[in-house]
Amino acid sequence: MSHDQRRILTGITTSGTPHLGNYVGAIRPAIAASRRADAESFYFLADYHALIKTGDPARVQQSTLEIAASWLACGLDPDTVHFYRQSDIPEIPELTWFLTCVTAKGLLNRAHAYKAAVDQNSAAGEDADAGITAGLYMYPVLMAADILIFNAHEVPVGRDQIQHIEMARDIGQRFNHLYGGDYFTLPEARIEENVATLPGTDGRKMSKSYDNTIPLWLPAKDLRKAILGIVTDSRAPGEAKDPETSNIFAIYQAFANADETAAMRRAFADGIAWGEAKQALFERVDAELAPMRERYDALVAEPERIEKLLLDGARRVREIGSPLLRRLRDAVGIRPLDEIHGSVRGGASRDRVTSTGSALPQLKSYREADGKFYFKLEAADGALLLQSRAFAAPKDAGRLSAALVEAGDDATAIAALLSQCVPDAASVLPNEAIIAALARLKADKLAKKTQKN
Repeated sequence: MSHDQRRILTGITTSGTPHLGNYVGAIRPAIAASRRADAESFYFLADYHALIKTGDPARVQQSTLEIAASWLACGLDPDTVHFYRQSDIPEIPELTWFLTCVTAKGLLNRAHAYKAAVDQNSAAGEDADAGITAGLYMYPVLMAADILIFNAHEVPVGRDQIQHIEMARDIGQRFNHLYGGDYFTLPEARIEENVATLPGTDGRKMSKSYDNTIPLWLPAKDLRKAILGIVTDSRAPGEAKDPETSNIFAIYQAFANADETAAMRRAFADGIAWGEAKQALFERVDAELAPMRERYDALVAEPERIEKLLLDGARRVREIGSPLLRRLRDAVGIRPLDEIHGSVRGGASRDRVTSTGSALPQLKSYREADGKFYFKLEAADGALLLQSRAFAAPKDAGRLSAALVEAGDDATAIAALLSQCVPDAASVLPNEAIIAALARLKADKLAKKTQKN
């Protein structure tokens, strides 16, 4: 990621067939955002979230295939964006636990989905938490981990999901405060101003739970039938109709351009018949979906192709998420016992001491269990300042770590080097602590060289 790019992340739960609401509220705006020159886009299939909503394993698997094919058919280019499956990223559940340990219960009590379930129980005279799982209650924390593990700047969502992004900000900010570092970028919700929550066929929010959806990939004949079934009021042909309260108009506006929307608004004022309005809606929706429908049918016939794309995407994003998780493990104290931070017996260890006797930052090189080589920069007190990406050869890690020391306090040179050796350079720059530590290491190196001469 270049320093001027913004990370954009979105996903859809794999618990049902994609519908028009998914397309308008998430898929279409997210894919449009991926084409921005200043964007680095992350798309994930949220199959862990699906387990909250369904206990049907076959449905979870089939829906994963259908949603993956949907995004690809709608124009997602896996060569230019990050496309992966949530369950292929082990860093996400680990981060979920770290965040759980700093999240206030009161914050989760205010989550809309949980409050709605409690209110429904109370209205029925049941115990407030009857039938409510811990999964539903903890949903916002898992969603925060999805976002924060890649330090996303923007999350395209429907209006009903804005609270979850605000909660992710609160949780990330609390972690940063408690552990004294800028570990997480605080995300922002991004919605299309002209697209509210899309109504279903019965006028309520389009949702699988209401059984009022219009599936995204219906054949044209079935799509028309579904649209003709949308509930309308009893106003007769020739009688003016209110576009602000019409389900037909709300869906039409989500697909139409400004001129088409204005024309339909005038038609409502002139008393267009509901049957005529529904036909116009069908024609507008089908014109946009028909080319993508053909691509979708071809993709679902090749599940092995989609599986390969998802695994490749997971491999690439883990190169971004794994180094951050190592920093977070260090921050919370999940550390190797042979790397006790701070003083050891007899005071600071020899390699942490300068020629004048003061504690010195350290650049440590090491090999992980994955067989790859890494290095990390620690402050004099042992706090982790930066963590490198994985290198196949030790000489590559050594060359870059030596170059960082040689850069000293040259912020421009350090930024250029970090772009080569740290997967998420933007999250650690500008960072005065890193610059100061490297300047001290260079100064100590020069002092030792002078003493030797």
